Amino acid sequence: MSDAELVLRSTRVITPEGTRAASVAVADGTITAVLPHDAPVPAGARLEDLGDDVLMPGLVDTHVHVNDPGRTEWEGFWTATRAAAAGGITTLIDMPLNSLPPTTTVDHLRIKQDVARDKAHIDVGFWGGALPDNVKDLRPLHDAGVFGFKAFLSPSGVDEFPHLTRDQLATSLAEIAGFDGLLIVHAEDPHHLAAAPQHGGPKYADFLASRPRDAEDTAIATLIAEAKRLNARVHVLHLSSSDALPLIAEARAEGVRLTVETCPHYLTLTAEEVPDGASEFKCCPPIREAANQDLLWQALADGTIDCVVTDHSPSTADLKTDDFATAWGGISGLQVSLPAVWSAARERGHSLEDVVRWMSQRTAALAGLDRKGAIEPGRDADFAVLAPDETFTVDPAHLQHRNRVTAYAGRTLYGVVKSTWLRGERIVAGGEFTEPKGRLLTRPH
Repeated sequence: MSDAELVLRSTRVITPEGTRAASVAVADGTITAVLPHDAPVPAGARLEDLGDDVLMPGLVDTHVHVNDPGRTEWEGFWTATRAAAAGGITTLIDMPLNSLPPTTTVDHLRIKQDVARDKAHIDVGFWGGALPDNVKDLRPLHDAGVFGFKAFLSPSGVDEFPHLTRDQLATSLAEIAGFDGLLIVHAEDPHHLAAAPQHGGPKYADFLASRPRDAEDTAIATLIAEAKRLNARVHVLHLSSSDALPLIAEARAEGVRLTVETCPHYLTLTAEEVPDGASEFKCCPPIREAANQDLLWQALADGTIDCVVTDHSPSTADLKTDDFATAWGGISGLQVSLPAVWSAARERGHSLEDVVRWMSQRTAALAGLDRKGAIEPGRDADFAVLAPDETFTVDPAHLQHRNRVTAYAGRTLYGVVKSTWLRGERIVAGGEFTEPKGRLLTRPH
């Protein structure tokens, strides 16, 4: 600890071994030691005594649509990373679609990186995209450092990012498996979606019926079959259907290299409470019933679901019309994801250690970010300082993302993020931000 520049001290530090009173020493942006709470502070080091506030690893959100460049009126790196930092998120990985161009070639990746470089308040990495016509681009993108490849099995909602048929999925997955890459998949089956009733209009029940669970279940079964055949690494994005959980558990028991995420909105919001016309609640797959939500929580508890990510997918307010069929589908949740999940978790008897496992440790592991996701020596000194028993009411005017539309408006949540730290530097506290200090990340080789 003699070389420490900074010591953060708290009675509640969440480490891989559990929560304890500790002093965390930092030098050159890296955690160098986790020591007893009363360990002497070395000469020249600055002490930050956090009292009883919880010191936890910064969250790693591996599912964010920043939409920059091309649709920057929807979101942007400056605003998205400020919202993330305000919510205790210190690393995000940007999805390859909704920006123009999409991240489907190395040239497009370079454009994204150039736009993000000076705007990122937190660390930012990038997923590539797998399209019907870009199989030749997958290995070059992998070599350029994308963390894996996003594919849709049903229409994505934007013309420049078409979905894969089953044969195209097999072709792309075979290519990705050849270099042991990761395919992350929006799993809804287009045939089941086409067969579902499509009424349109303001009634949430009609929208829910248009995106049935069997669309998810069938697409996940298809993905599992291809992953098993090819011994490929696959990840199910934003799981909402609890009916798919037995299939997932069985596949994992058989050794299929499968991981699964869900999102705060599926864990905290229910179909029964969505008002008609309130398309700030629209996302695909949809928010389902309370009984379904209970089973998602059970799957998180038993490890069938690995992690929780936001799928922050904003748009301009005018695209959130009161017709669920035509409104843009996406939930904006970056800034409130930690308190939303923590509020629901504590009600169900889960600990903050569980939340850290779901939103930091396992998301870092998914992306292969071995310097993120834990408070232990050798990791980046990325922290969130949380007052877990304090509450606040979500006011859209206080959100940092560009378009302040949120399904969480007016909700009272537990967990106030007091400050966020990136590599040992405090980047936000009390609503005050530093200039951007984030770095662009590439997949560790």
